[in-house]
Amino acid sequence: MVYYGIALVVAMPKSSSLILNSLNSMAPDLPASPASSRRRDLVFVVNPKGANGRTGKDWKKLLPYLRSRLGNDCNICESLTSGPCHAIDITREAIREGADAVIAVGGDGTLHEVINGFFWGGKPVSCQDPQVSHKTALGLIPLGTGSDFARTLKWKNNPQDAIERIAKGQRSQIDIGVISGEDGESHYFNNVADIHLTAKAGYYASKYKRFGNLCYVIGALQAFFGHHNQDLKIKVNEGEWEVYSQVTALCIGNAKFFGGGMKITPNADPRSGKFEVVTLQDFKWYHFIRYLDRLYNGTHLSIKNVSSISARTLEIEEVSGNSNIYVQSDGEFLGFLPRKFCILPASIEMIS
Repeated sequence: MVYYGIALVVAMPKSSSLILNSLNSMAPDLPASPASSRRRDLVFVVNPKGANGRTGKDWKKLLPYLRSRLGNDCNICESLTSGPCHAIDITREAIREGADAVIAVGGDGTLHEVINGFFWGGKPVSCQDPQVSHKTALGLIPLGTGSDFARTLKWKNNPQDAIERIAKGQRSQIDIGVISGEDGESHYFNNVADIHLTAKAGYYASKYKRFGNLCYVIGALQAFFGHHNQDLKIKVNEGEWEVYSQVTALCIGNAKFFGGGMKITPNADPRSGKFEVVTLQDFKWYHFIRYLDRLYNGTHLSIKNVSSISARTLEIEEVSGNSNIYVQSDGEFLGFLPRKFCILPASIEMIS
């Protein structure tokens, strides 16, 4: 289905072409390739079931404005995801076909998958056409309750503002975190990776998404049952192993926020080339109640048993070796320790 230069693609298989041509002229706001005066190819990745279906409804309402602002100037492909990891496949195919930008539409879950689509087999995905010189950029239109990553960038939860950023086409480089386990498989994240209690809470929260941000409260309560603080072995920047006693949670921030607005790593900056690592030790359930407001507003680093360091690499293992310490990144459960975390400086160009 084609209308006003916009191509609609639903649940596309990996072999399908993502970039469809139209007959309109090149957008003046997006800088042209020096080699030719050509139209820009933009791929919008939408999870219509996100936020209990609200993302799909909000996207339909936004389409008329997007058409009027970009539809006469760019080749626009709208791709609706059909299930978990579909956004990863869509993104990889778009990059291989030379898309100028892949734009995640919705919340942090869709953005997380799109970012993982920028990599394959531990390496960045690249265009298969050797004559294409540009890199595919990452874009974001926050919808629904918004995006923790957008909060770090101090973007308002305003999709019209996001479309204006896309129209202007300005780019900046951002860092990405990569996590590897004993199987050697790599997983990428843009916000926060976390370990132990908060990761377990996130695991349970994912089962209650229908309740909106309340799912994080429900997940935290469930995670507290049977929780025990654990001693962890940690190696920072390829240094010596150190034992951190009675760790309640450890958060590795490429950005500042997670869990629907909690400013857990307040000094993290996705353009700094390093993580902020915040460790909570010997916390009890009542500490979270007492300090909840400080955890959300980012003033918790002065609390007793809370520490913060900067790191480029981090290796974490259990001391006991029971293999029951949860690991997640950007709300996705990844399994259990041990894990290694590395920063990939300036690894993605983002429309900003």
